[in-house]
Amino acid sequence: MKRLFFVFAFIIPLVIHAQTLKTDVLVIGSGDAAYTASFQSFKSGVKTTLLTQKEKLDLNKIAPGHKIFYQGFLKRENENANSVNTAKPKPDKKNPLKVTVDSTLLLNVINNVPYTEIKRSGNGWEVKLSKDKSIKARILVLADNPEKLIAALKITSLNPASSRPLNYTENIYRTTVASVASAGTHFLSLYSLLIPDQENLLYIAADQFETGTAAGATAAYAAFFDTKTSLSNLKRIQGELLSYKHALMPFDDIKMADSNWLAIQKVGITGIIKAEIKQNKAYFNPEKEVTYDEIKQPIKDYYYKAQIWFDDHQHIPVNLENTISLVCYVGNKSIEATKSELQKKWNKNYKFASAYDLKKVLTRREFSVIINEYLKPFDDVNVDKTGRVIR
Repeated sequence: MKRLFFVFAFIIPLVIHAQTLKTDVLVIGSGDAAYTASFQSFKSGVKTTLLTQKEKLDLNKIAPGHKIFYQGFLKRENENANSVNTAKPKPDKKNPLKVTVDSTLLLNVINNVPYTEIKRSGNGWEVKLSKDKSIKARILVLADNPEKLIAALKITSLNPASSRPLNYTENIYRTTVASVASAGTHFLSLYSLLIPDQENLLYIAADQFETGTAAGATAAYAAFFDTKTSLSNLKRIQGELLSYKHALMPFDDIKMADSNWLAIQKVGITGIIKAEIKQNKAYFNPEKEVTYDEIKQPIKDYYYKAQIWFDDHQHIPVNLENTISLVCYVGNKSIEATKSELQKKWNKNYKFASAYDLKKVLTRREFSVIINEYLKPFDDVNVDKTGRVIR
């Protein structure tokens, strides 16, 4: 699957002398959410400015469980920077906008500089730092006290994007952009990030790591494709987060190192295979056998042709042979070619521990990988704002 935001761009090193700094995405705040929003935004290929309010960005102060998010790509981008023979910018001690530029030259960090005002500037935003210095941004992500923003919007209150418990009585879970791990089975819908009647603005709680990541990807999408946040393409944003190993579904028993992590995440968010929720945790149960009753209706919801297949195959075991029959009928594929391909990939590519056996009842892991590979419900089928499948 192609990456959403493609490649990092190397630009000329920047030292600020002008009165106005222009950026694609401006993130304001000093907590986990601001850091992850700004890092994800620039990783997704747009020029990003982080304006901290309390202290300098210090990776040594990041929570241990979150350090891998920063360290992994910093190592990669530092290696990239070493191959580019460009002069590094020197700090301007006389300039109150102390800017550091990371190795991709897409992230500017302005440390501990307060702002006096937020206001609209066309379809974007202008943040005043002093009488004659300001930042103009196409997209604003606020992970800080909203008092000045509330004044600018002329409203009385503003609530940050919030998560909700995972449940399958409604389909909104399909619109998730990041799992909120600290809240157990909770998930965050993309549409809770969007503020009604306020384009190109995201307001998030300062301490939510995963919410910051989701906001960063959403802001970057709007900036990269020169569109409004209300027109965000959910699938592309979800795909971007998955490409950086951000879980969309909070499965407690499926770790990032799992060789089938991506397929399970994609099938899990469709609801074709549902988690077991107990004690505020969601378990995918990857080695549990798949049953006919649990997959029948979800697959029919996604594919018209599945209705006919299930009518012709009543209450049969979900073994490999029958699953191949299903995906070949729905996906218009050759049964014999699919059998041959699966046999070659079974252990080598998919890393399944079991032997290739047409009569074997599939585990949820095996079934998810096959459905993801041959029907692609996540990649090829869209959902609306409520999570309802659009066919």
